[in-house]
Amino acid sequence: MVLAGAEKLSRQAEHVNALNVFPVPDGDTGTNMNLTMTAGVTDLRERSSASIGQSATVLSKGLLMGARGNSGVILSQLFRGFGRYAASHEELNAIQFAAALQVGVETAYKAVVKPVEGTILTVAKEAAKHASTYARRTTDVVELMREVLAKAQIALDRTPEQLPVLKQVGVVDSGGQGLVYIYEGFLEYLEKGTSASSHHSSSNATTPTAKPSATNAASHIQTSAQAQLETENIEFLYDMEFFINLGLGQEPHDRFDEEAFRQALAVNGDSIIIIADDDIVKVHVHSKTPGEVMTLALRYGEITQIHILNMREQHRDLLHAGMDGTAPPELFADMPAPEQAPEELSAFPADEIAPYGFIAVASGAGIEEIFKSLGVDIVLSGGQTMNPSTEDFVNAIGKLSAQHVFLLPNNSNIVLAAQQARDLLEDERQVTVIPCKSIPQGISAALAFQEDDSPEANTEQMTEAIQHVKTGQITYAVRDTTFDGLDIKAGNYIGIFNSKIVATAANRLTTSKQLLAAMVESGDEVITLLTGESASEAETAKLAEWLTEQYPDAEVEFHTGGQPVYDYMFSVEA
Repeated sequence: MVLAGAEKLSRQAEHVNALNVFPVPDGDTGTNMNLTMTAGVTDLRERSSASIGQSATVLSKGLLMGARGNSGVILSQLFRGFGRYAASHEELNAIQFAAALQVGVETAYKAVVKPVEGTILTVAKEAAKHASTYARRTTDVVELMREVLAKAQIALDRTPEQLPVLKQVGVVDSGGQGLVYIYEGFLEYLEKGTSASSHHSSSNATTPTAKPSATNAASHIQTSAQAQLETENIEFLYDMEFFINLGLGQEPHDRFDEEAFRQALAVNGDSIIIIADDDIVKVHVHSKTPGEVMTLALRYGEITQIHILNMREQHRDLLHAGMDGTAPPELFADMPAPEQAPEELSAFPADEIAPYGFIAVASGAGIEEIFKSLGVDIVLSGGQTMNPSTEDFVNAIGKLSAQHVFLLPNNSNIVLAAQQARDLLEDERQVTVIPCKSIPQGISAALAFQEDDSPEANTEQMTEAIQHVKTGQITYAVRDTTFDGLDIKAGNYIGIFNSKIVATAANRLTTSKQLLAAMVESGDEVITLLTGESASEAETAKLAEWLTEQYPDAEVEFHTGGQPVYDYMFSVEA
């Protein structure tokens, strides 16, 4: 059921991305939810069990460590609560299934400091609440799941009424839509997997459960989704995942062209996911010709972390196991042990432990250098286009020999993953998340740090510092829309001021001036500009001249950021 839900979400990830409220080129809710689910089902495939409690626990851990972005973290918390409830059960009946959904909702709400209605939280809450009521009327989990999905869809359709910004743009909540796709996959599998029992009369039918037990595995094989698929019909049989380190390895290298690469992979492949960020590209593809995929990738750089699975072989193994991916009970004892926790502080020699350590998230070589010059120990590659997972933060923290570690997420969509990593390590490490929501805020926080002050004093100083930073960004629109009275055309530039679109024009310089005029007020003393990888030197020079003339009393600083997507980032401080 979970694998089917993950597959449904994977197929619809781009549609979920397209529901992003802002018409920017880096809407990534679908990508984050898909990567989060992929992490969970990868563990589930490797460690599945005939016990729904054991499998739910494995899924929960995989989702927790692989969670990316706010939507991914919330999704992981929904299943974390589900897993906690299911942990002590071999099977779940309708009432228990509904209760597990409800615990998942409660867990997710607790994880979010300021829950917002009209989001994935609302969709999950309304569906679970209805499930708790409806479970009193049926013992059939399939019937219950139909009701859960129907209620989730109703709740999703109502999200524009709860969040005015959704109604203004004309979309439903993207995270909620992703959850509905997962529930659709759940129901599609349950209907096919339990169809044989649906013809039993009420007098002799047993209570359906969310997962068949080992005793009825033989009959389940006859009706399962896997059993209905011929192994040889799996056309793109090699499931491939790897990273390309652009510019490394044998020269010369072609300039990376994401669309051209995607089209080349599509000739003999599908299920293509490409995440390009700075000098790293993550690739997932199902292909007939893995050799050709490797050859295509090598044109751009060095390939690392290569994983290739033969899906026909997997399918044959699943059919042989007899439970659609659920290992027979005796195999559960051989399940790999849980991953080891990060190296504890005590593992470092006492004379090598520093009082403080810093981890920041940034994209762009120039921005990375700025953070390192300010004393940041580890810079995780990421930002709006590639959100680090909870596990990425956990692993980075484990590498630091420091008594107290500060995390600077530098993006509103990364704060939750950083906080989740902190919570996972609360018994082992002292970790504080400074809720920076932009690169300028992160830089300001790092500047406010004082080595001789206490963790509490530094937390207060850095948190205070980010309150006085105004952030502006220049990018382009990916679709036509109307936003806060602005008529935005696809391809035009847009200026974003503290998460609000305030300027748009066909000309980038014009848009930059409009944005800065909205940001700078009398008394502001410092204006900082970070140039992106697509910024023009000539245009930047004109912008510098305009700033000097327009704001003669302000100190104007220019730095090469090298960030993708955002041609300019502006910081204004009083």
